[in-house]
Amino acid sequence: MSILHRASRPVCAFAVGAAAFLAGCGDDDDFANEPRPPSPVVITAAISPERVSVSPDELGAGPITLVVTNQSDATQRLTLRGSGGATNIEQQTGPINPSETASLQADLPQGDYEITATAGAIDPAALKVGPERKSAQDELLQP
Repeated sequence: MSILHRASRPVCAFAVGAAAFLAGCGDDDDFANEPRPPSPVVITAAISPERVSVSPDELGAGPITLVVTNQSDATQRLTLRGSGGATNIEQQTGPINPSETASLQADLPQGDYEITATAGAIDPAALKVGPERKSAQDELLQP
């Protein structure tokens, strides 16, 4: 082994260490680690000729996906309406033909909600939303 080759080892090690040190340097800005929102909850709703039913009918505040099936004989629209504190929520699906499904996404604050169908004299469903669900910070989120 030549003297030049042995002398270049410490120089290379120093260069690699210096590069790693400089890559770690940056702004001294502190970024708050904001927790993730709660994981979305899937709620199912069914529109029958007599009433709208929803399951579960009680849950914690946070994002939801409402999956609706129309089991009546008429085209329906489903409306989610209520208020959580100072926030009024009113969302509606598009037309849902008989035997078809639709979905609706919302971020619901704590409060009481009513889920109604638009066509016919169909009894509405009630949805009670309690305090916010825990953060999904330590959960593996899957598509």
